[in-house]
Amino acid sequence: MATKKTSMFTLTERLTISAAATDTFATIDLGSYVDVGDRQALQVHSVDFIFQGATAGGEVVGSIGNGNQVMVQVTDLNRGSMVFADDRALVASGIVAVDAGGSPTQDFDLYPDNYGKGSDDGRYVVNDQLYITGATNNQISDVNVTIRVNASIVSLTAKDFMAIAIQSTAADN
Repeated sequence: MATKKTSMFTLTERLTISAAATDTFATIDLGSYVDVGDRQALQVHSVDFIFQGATAGGEVVGSIGNGNQVMVQVTDLNRGSMVFADDRALVASGIVAVDAGGSPTQDFDLYPDNYGKGSDDGRYVVNDQLYITGATNNQISDVNVTIRVNASIVSLTAKDFMAIAIQSTAADN
């Protein structure tokens, strides 16, 4: 299906969420990696989310506050808000919650952000941007989320590229 053009590399973006109950947005530009004419796509192997407080060494638990949560999603279409897990545009999601006792957890975010280790494993993206949406449910001070996308560039067959592009367009509706 795909022929690798590069080894795996990492794209990173930091999202600072500073307002409670308000969606915060960022993007990762893929224009240099995706080329329609050459049927070149980005193959996403895994996505990692790193939650930090207001500073690089800041405590995330204190920034989120007891009984609150922060959620982040990466999509390949601009939805303008959080999406349900059955949305075809969803690439990855991450969540951290702090219970009333001050203990953090990520247990209930079950979306598979790791697509496997094989050369054919991965999520193919043919759009020119990845869209990041972050939100919190309650009072917070600044929370920084670093999104690390482990990917490679691949060439697809004409049929495979067209199928992925049609699926992406259909997901836009």
